[in-house]
Amino acid sequence: MTRPDDGSADYLSRNDLHVMAFTDPLTGLGNANKMRDRVREIAAERAADPAPFTIGLANLDGFKPLNDLFGPGAGDEILCQVANRLLACVPDGATVIRVGGDEFAFVLPLVFERKAAEKIGQMLREVLSAPFDLGQRTVRLSASFGFAIYPFAGADYEELLKSADTALYRSKRRGRGQITVFSHEIAAEMKRATQLEQALRNAIINGAVDVHFQPIVDLATDMPVGFEALARWCDADLGYVSPAVFVPLAEERGFIHSLTETLLRKAAEAALLWPKELFLSFNLSSAQLMDPSTSRDVLAIVNRVGLDPRRLELEITETAVMTDADMAQKIVAELRAAGMRISLDDFGTGQSSLGRLRDFTFDKLKIDRSFVSRIATDRASEHIIKAIVTMCDGLNLEVVAEGIEDFAEALKLKGLGCGMGQGYFYGKPADLQATMRYLEKRFGSLDQSQSQAG
Repeated sequence: MTRPDDGSADYLSRNDLHVMAFTDPLTGLGNANKMRDRVREIAAERAADPAPFTIGLANLDGFKPLNDLFGPGAGDEILCQVANRLLACVPDGATVIRVGGDEFAFVLPLVFERKAAEKIGQMLREVLSAPFDLGQRTVRLSASFGFAIYPFAGADYEELLKSADTALYRSKRRGRGQITVFSHEIAAEMKRATQLEQALRNAIINGAVDVHFQPIVDLATDMPVGFEALARWCDADLGYVSPAVFVPLAEERGFIHSLTETLLRKAAEAALLWPKELFLSFNLSSAQLMDPSTSRDVLAIVNRVGLDPRRLELEITETAVMTDADMAQKIVAELRAAGMRISLDDFGTGQSSLGRLRDFTFDKLKIDRSFVSRIATDRASEHIIKAIVTMCDGLNLEVVAEGIEDFAEALKLKGLGCGMGQGYFYGKPADLQATMRYLEKRFGSLDQSQSQAG
């Protein structure tokens, strides 16, 4: 092939085409093709004596919201600045690649083992944490990293890349700015999570995730005034799975809404069988407080079942509202406008509890059991609870003490003026049949005149 004499600007040599095929047009870094060829080249060089080398993946945390907020031009500027920083600080001989979107990669020929890979990750994380200049403003980002070491994490390019991707995915699961180096233990952990996810999805479809109910009592009379609904799941193969495991998994994998719909429907149907003065308390997840359809969906379920919305209390944690406070505030306002009440759960464990009480309108506050469990032996915990009760009196908030386990704790809380409580001392979470027996002992025979059913 020869270059035409007319000097046409449209003409591209084979070399030009080759460069284009291996270059990211935005940042000028190598692309995925470049990464594949570089990894295969190093592996071939070391085939006779397979000395280790490392590949890494980096994903920017929170890039999409910034891109949506400031526009694609600002997003492209951030990606170019990321590329320049990475090029400036990677070790000699390393190759930096933009895989696509906000994901970058590295080929590190002289990184041979886990500690060295982690050290590189920490250095890159620090470099990317500095503010990015967008002219009239600056923004901050964090990055998550996953590394895989050849040949332990994979003897060919595809397997090695899959291992690095598994490590990156684990980092993203653990939160922002995390660093993971692939190991077979991590691979087994991720495989178990995938198996658990599939089992949970099937359980939701088949209605196998159950609801148990724990009584909330009036401390002055020891009589139940409501129940908190708690998710329970016992799988035929996996056995009992804690909600502390499967609820975050449903949030992370994006099917928390279907889980919530199943649980709320079952809980609301159960509440129809109780005396109508008893309320149902139900927990909303952090993901639901970022979804503008939450209030509409919750009200639709309640209306479909036929439960009076005024009998439903929705518990939210302070941590859950911190991700998107404006959206959470809108959802809370819509739920309260529909007649539902809102409880602030686990009070005292967050980072700015008093600020949340100022910014949001709550109806009830639940004192975290970490304070209640020490009330009989620790004067500081006693004074904290007394201060919370006094503050709630001034704010016209009801108070529930969580985790009451013995008579001494219950007596102390009554003396401090706490209105309601729940915990093993008053009743463990139980299925609907056991809950109905509990109610019959306290209210006598239950009929439709006492309940909302019918």
